[in-house]
Amino acid sequence: MAKGQPLSVRLDEATERLVEAEARRTRRSKSAIVAAFTEETARSRRFPGIAFRGDDARRRPWVIGTGLDVWEIVEMLEHFGSEEDLIQQTHLTPAHVRIAIAYRHAYPDEIAEAIAENRRTGEDLAVVYPFIEVPGD
Repeated sequence: MAKGQPLSVRLDEATERLVEAEARRTRRSKSAIVAAFTEETARSRRFPGIAFRGDDARRRPWVIGTGLDVWEIVEMLEHFGSEEDLIQQTHLTPAHVRIAIAYRHAYPDEIAEAIAENRRTGEDLAVVYPFIEVPGD
């Protein structure tokens, strides 16, 4: 991801402490923490109904009210074949599906990567995690 221009910002003391604590916990710079917080907040405001969860290395967008990550809804849409069938046969509402599709259009590589990660074969998993048993092996 391309870097933008340097920006100077003053935080109130409580926010500064939060950023410092997060920087220590994640072993990242304060600038990296502020950039990550800002990116998530910007995306959440651009896509109301999207929030983020997961550990620092793999934060991922999910659709509030569904329990599902955006990539999961997109993959379900592929499986069901149409928005109408997906909505009829699941607990998802038209708004849930629309926001997931809109997010995917804005960040297609991110969603495609998550779907590909989910589709790894047992062989691929065994290479990455040699200590686990993969069903079917």
